[in-house]
Amino acid sequence: MPVPSQLLEILVCPKCKGELEYKEQDNALICHACSLRYPVRDDIPIMLIDEATPLG
Repeated sequence: MPVPSQLLEILVCPKCKGELEYKEQDNALICHACSLRYPVRDDIPIMLIDEATPLG
């Protein structure tokens, strides 16, 4: 189940406060400004900087 669009509209990157892009195939939220990937587990975005992984 994808992250609801209403939730995506209010979520921002906790590090830079920038926009996030939801990648359903990766089950993650992506911050292109910080090059970080925030995981989504059991349909819950894990918005902790310590849980984020670098892109690439």
